[in-house]
Amino acid sequence: MWAKGFGFADISAQRVPADTTTYHLASLTKPFASTVLLQLVEEGKVSLDDPVSMYGISLPGSDVIRVRHLLSMTSEGTPGSKFLYNGDRYALLESVITRAAGKSFAAALQERIISRIGLTRTAPNPQSPSFSVSGLDKATFEENLAHGYTYTNRSYSPTTYPSSFGTAAGLTASALDVAQFSMAMDRDVFLKPATKALAWTPVTSPAGETFPYGLGWFSTEYRGVRVIWHYGYWTANSSLIVKVPDRGLTFVVLANTDGLSSPYPLGAGKLDTSPWAREFLDTFVIGSLALPDSR
Repeated sequence: MWAKGFGFADISAQRVPADTTTYHLASLTKPFASTVLLQLVEEGKVSLDDPVSMYGISLPGSDVIRVRHLLSMTSEGTPGSKFLYNGDRYALLESVITRAAGKSFAAALQERIISRIGLTRTAPNPQSPSFSVSGLDKATFEENLAHGYTYTNRSYSPTTYPSSFGTAAGLTASALDVAQFSMAMDRDVFLKPATKALAWTPVTSPAGETFPYGLGWFSTEYRGVRVIWHYGYWTANSSLIVKVPDRGLTFVVLANTDGLSSPYPLGAGKLDTSPWAREFLDTFVIGSLALPDSR
């Protein structure tokens, strides 16, 4: 309904970003990976209760760690008993997807999500070999990519992006493409309603403790309203998606510095610490300001 670029995608060229400018998503890659994995679950190629050892994953500990534990950030300590946001552990899900799908995660993502809904500005990190599965021209794609910066001492320094790609991080996309993915999720294009509901339901421990994470998505409440969300935070980039299913509203913000996420304990599930999220929720969800009617 509304999109706007702020600041610069390239400071030296004074290039203002558009809704089609591509950004690094960092950990906002995780909901995409979760969707691919849950499709494989629906197809009977993976069970959430499979021990991860079935997929060549070896982790320390005497208790059995299952796919659902990696997907819900509950694999550490006694599996299922403690939430601890850990991107390195989530990255191990790449082995699950690769073995179950019979192809790389990048190829599965391209086939099952990117090509399926025609996302033309979404691809694996162009500095990763996985970019080749996109079939896009690398030089053209990089021309549309926002440059990364680090903000220190009231100035911005050009900063090289990370070069890796996997299930935990490394996808690049425009804000408009992330919104298209979100709307396709809302229309149940990728997953059955029951599977999506499972992904968006907060996990509980055997002792009954409710965690702030479902299966690849944060699931919390803000002033009594259910919110599904995720954030990204990596070198010179950050991202945020906030979904309010009961209102059919989604807020997407992408940045070419880490400032959207780095000051806030979002990994602990504390969405209310983000001023960006609060502004959206207090204005359009808790508040009653009319929504913009066009982009």
